[in-house]
Amino acid sequence: MSFVSHFQAYVNAISSDYARILQSLFIAALSVSLWSIIFRRRKVQGVSTIGELPGPPSPSWWKGNLKQLTDLKNGWDFHRALAEYGPAVKLNGFFRNKLFYTFDPQAMHHILVKDAASFYRLRLRSSTLLFGKGLLSTGGEHHRKQRKMLNPVFSIAHMRSMMPTFYDVVDQLETALSNRVQNGPTEIDLLGWMARTALELIGQSGFGYSFDNMVEDAPKHKYSIVVKDLVPALSRLRVERDFILPFALKFIPTRVFNLSYEHVPMESSSRSPRYGHLHAPTFRDEAVARQIGRGKDILSVLMKENLQADNEDKLDEDEIIGQMTTFIFAAMDTTSNGMSRILHLLSSHQDVQDKMRQEIIEVRKNRPGERLSYDELVALPYLDAVCRETLRLYPPVSSIDRRSSEDRVVPLSRPVRGKDGISEVTEVFIPKSTTVVISILNANRSTDLWGPDALEWKPERWLTPLPESIMESKVPGVYAHLMTFSGGGRSCIGFKFSQLEMKVVISMLVENFKFSLPPKKDIFWQMSGISSPVVVGGDGHARLPLMVELAK
Repeated sequence: MSFVSHFQAYVNAISSDYARILQSLFIAALSVSLWSIIFRRRKVQGVSTIGELPGPPSPSWWKGNLKQLTDLKNGWDFHRALAEYGPAVKLNGFFRNKLFYTFDPQAMHHILVKDAASFYRLRLRSSTLLFGKGLLSTGGEHHRKQRKMLNPVFSIAHMRSMMPTFYDVVDQLETALSNRVQNGPTEIDLLGWMARTALELIGQSGFGYSFDNMVEDAPKHKYSIVVKDLVPALSRLRVERDFILPFALKFIPTRVFNLSYEHVPMESSSRSPRYGHLHAPTFRDEAVARQIGRGKDILSVLMKENLQADNEDKLDEDEIIGQMTTFIFAAMDTTSNGMSRILHLLSSHQDVQDKMRQEIIEVRKNRPGERLSYDELVALPYLDAVCRETLRLYPPVSSIDRRSSEDRVVPLSRPVRGKDGISEVTEVFIPKSTTVVISILNANRSTDLWGPDALEWKPERWLTPLPESIMESKVPGVYAHLMTFSGGGRSCIGFKFSQLEMKVVISMLVENFKFSLPPKKDIFWQMSGISSPVVVGGDGHARLPLMVELAK
C-alpha cells in the first residue's frame, strides 16, 4: 500500500473517530438545550419572552441590528423608528441572539435600581485597561464602597467651595477668546475650546494641577491630546472592544494586555493609551504633595476621607489613581460636548441666546464687578431651562448597556402590543446572559411622557409645571426626570459637578460673546459613543466651527 493510501486510511480513521465524538457531543448538547427550553417554558409560563415583542427586521444574519443601533450617521433615525414600536422592543445581536431594548420607566427602574444586582455593566474588565480600578471598572460591593468614599467629594457644600477655581479657569477662557475676536467676528472651533476648558476645570478643581494655560491656539500637554482622541479611537475598535476583548480577557491576564498596549505597534491601539500610565507620576508626586491637608480639590478631599475611613472602607493607591483617570475622562468629554451642543443651539436660536444674555445682565446689575455665587447662578431660571432642555433632547450618551447575570422577569409600566398585533405584553422574561439596551435618547423623548412636542427643543417647557405624565412616571434618572445621567447605583456620581461647570462656562460666554452659525458650513452631530459634531463634507474630525464676536 502506498504512502498516500496509508495516509488516506489514517485520515479516514481519525475522521471517523471525530465524527463519533462530534455526534456524541451534538446529542448531549441537544439534550441539554431541550431540557433548558422545557425548563424555561415551565418557568416563564404566562410571561412573555423577548421573542414575542415587536421589533424591526434584522438586515444581517450575524450582526443583527447592531450596526443600525450604532450607525454614526443614521443611528438617530433608527432609534426614532424603534420608538414607534413602543417602550419594549426585540432586537437581534450577533448570530441573531435576542437583545432587549427598552425605555419603559418601570423596566428601567427594575434593571437599574430594584434588581440592579442581576444586571451588570458590560465591559468592566476591559474598562480596567483604560481607566484602572475606578468607578467605571468595578461592580457589586466593590463599586458601592468606592461610591461611598467619593460621595463627600460631590456634595453641594463642596461644589460651593469650588466656585473660585471655576471662575479662575473661565477668566482664562474669556481672555483667550477676547484676544481672538478683537478685530470682529471670527470663526473658532468651540468644541476644541470647550474640551480644553473642561480638562482645565477638572485639573485645577480635581487635582490642583494645570494642564493648559489657555493661551496658545492648541494645547501642548499630551493629556489634552490623548484624552480627546479616546472616544474616536474606541469607535474605530468597536467590534474588538465590545466582543473580542471581553472574550479574550476571560483567558489572558490583564497585565499581558497592558504590556501589549504599550509595546505592540498597532496603529489603533497606539491612539488609545492606558491613561493611568500617563497621569500617575504627576498627580501622585506633585499635586498630592502640594495640596493634601489644605487643598479643596477633589483629590485632597478624597485623600483626607480615605485617611479617616475604617480599614475595610479604605481605597488602595491603585483605586485612587483609577478614580482620577475616570474623572478626567467623564468630566472632559461628555461635559465639553454638552456645552458645545448648547452653543450650537444658541447659534441657531438667536432669540434664546438674547433672552439668556439679558437674564444674566439683569442679575449682574445688582452685583457690579462681583461674581455670582453658587446659589445665584443655579437659580437663574432661563439658563437652567436651556441646560435641562438640551440635556433632555440631546443627551451626550444615547444608550447604556446591561447584561443579565440570571433569569429575571422585568415588568412594564403599560402593556405593549406583541409582535402578533393582538396579545398584550405586561412583563418580559429576560434569560441569563441577555444584553439589555436602555435607550436614554428615547426615554428623554417619549411623547407619552413629555407630550406631542417632545421632539422639539423648547427651553420654555421648564418654566411651567411639567406634564403630570412625566411627574408620575417614576423615571429612575437622578436628574430632572431625565435618564441623561442614568439612574440607580451606577448613575453619574459627578452630575452636579457637570451641571455647575456648564452653567459657569455658558453664562460667561453668553454674557460676553455672541455666537452664530458659520457661512456655507453645515454641522452634523454623529451618534458616536459620545455624540460629536463634524462639518458635513469635511475631513470627518470632530469640531464645531462657530462665528464668535464680542457682545458688548
